[in-house]
Amino acid sequence: MTRCYLSLGSNVGNTKANLDAAVVAIVRLPGTRLVARSSYYRSPPDGPVQDQPDFVNIAVAVETPMDRAALATACRKIEADLGRNRRREISWGPRPIDIDILGEPLDTRPFVLVPLAEIAPDAVFGGTTVASRPADGGAIERLDWSPPP
Repeated sequence: MTRCYLSLGSNVGNTKANLDAAVVAIVRLPGTRLVARSSYYRSPPDGPVQDQPDFVNIAVAVETPMDRAALATACRKIEADLGRNRRREISWGPRPIDIDILGEPLDTRPFVLVPLAEIAPDAVFGGTTVASRPADGGAIERLDWSPPP
């Protein structure tokens, strides 16, 4: 079993429902179990396309027997099942769901680091812990939404 950390985001439709459905689908993957799940966080769009709704992001930790490539393929299928069409979307634009497997180098944008630090402050990437990485969460807002049971 391998522990993997995932960053999920959504800014189209019912973002909470999109994120919750993605987590359910991930933990239904063969032999995969949820270890931890962060709170929900709202953040402004990142990148060149700013004229779009804010994103809601979470981080999850899972244990899975899948290797990184198989997990990535499974996550792309989950995205498609939840309405994401990578062929028609605008790069850096709005999307119903985005699932990224975190790894080296670790994405240091606040919408990734803040939720990840909540669930895995001692996880080590590139020789340093998540908690020791600077994450200016200035524009990141923790939402008071309850996760599903």
